[in-house]
Amino acid sequence: MSADHSDNPDKPHPDSPLSDPLSDASRPLAWLPFPADEIDGLPDGLEYAHWDGESDYPTDPARCAFYCLPYMKNKEGVRPLPAMKNLSVVQTLTAGIDHVQPAIAELPPGVRLCNARGVHDASTAELALTLILASLRGIPGFVRAQDAGQWKQGFRPALADKSVLIVGYGSIGSAIEDRLVPFECERVLRVARSPRTTERGPVHPIDDLSRLLPEADVVVLVTPLTPATRGLAGADFLARMKDGALLVNVARGPVVDTEALLAELETGRLRAALDVTDPEPLPAGHPLWHAPGVLITPHVGGPSSAFLPRAKRLLRDQLRRFAAGEPLSHIVTTTG
Repeated sequence: MSADHSDNPDKPHPDSPLSDPLSDASRPLAWLPFPADEIDGLPDGLEYAHWDGESDYPTDPARCAFYCLPYMKNKEGVRPLPAMKNLSVVQTLTAGIDHVQPAIAELPPGVRLCNARGVHDASTAELALTLILASLRGIPGFVRAQDAGQWKQGFRPALADKSVLIVGYGSIGSAIEDRLVPFECERVLRVARSPRTTERGPVHPIDDLSRLLPEADVVVLVTPLTPATRGLAGADFLARMKDGALLVNVARGPVVDTEALLAELETGRLRAALDVTDPEPLPAGHPLWHAPGVLITPHVGGPSSAFLPRAKRLLRDQLRRFAAGEPLSHIVTTTG
């Protein structure tokens, strides 16, 4: 690699075939986080470049028409956006789009932002159930006892006969309820931004939270992070939860007011199982690490073996639609 190229990671890699001047610039260019030959069934009418967020740009970003951000590389992922002057579509591989929205606002009009609705349903729902069961049955304590070679029995609550409140009842919330069915819960309560009726029962509006919170033994947060949901689980929200209730956050860290949660945990009135925190990553020495009754996983709701096949299916479908001029799926917003 030449010295001038190594000093400028935004230049196309000189050995990339897609930087070749003979490349067919008449075809729309798609930047993908996986090599195109690893995704079966991609349409022939597009040109493809692979960029994982770590290596040098594979082509001039200004040529890119369809950009799929690399997964779990938020800061690097948005870096090329200002240079993508001919962009038509930004596709995330996350359900939440809070990490990309500020950069999207600076793009030309007409750029469609699509999220990955459905890609993380199975994986995140599995983790939500894992956190609920592990916390209720005291698994962290048993693991610590095992490490110490101690046989510590104890009586712990079951998920059976509990009431579970899902706050943010979208596709992931529905997938969580799918997995709650065999556990003989007393009932499942559902809350979303807009009320509606499902085959399983009503979805209540967010205004009903104050009435529903005292009825729930387990409260699962799975909302997107928006101005309306930032700090949603604050002091008033937490105070309305019943004594001994479990708060599970598989949404975004700032949906919970960390200081208010710590205050409740320190009294022992509530418990929490958190896949996301505020701040994140949670720094060493932060009081959440050692708060009583808290179980923490390091934002692993999405990355599992379930991710890759679902992400590739999404990209194949979206790129087929894009190449054919058909409406895209999961459009969250269009720049104007």
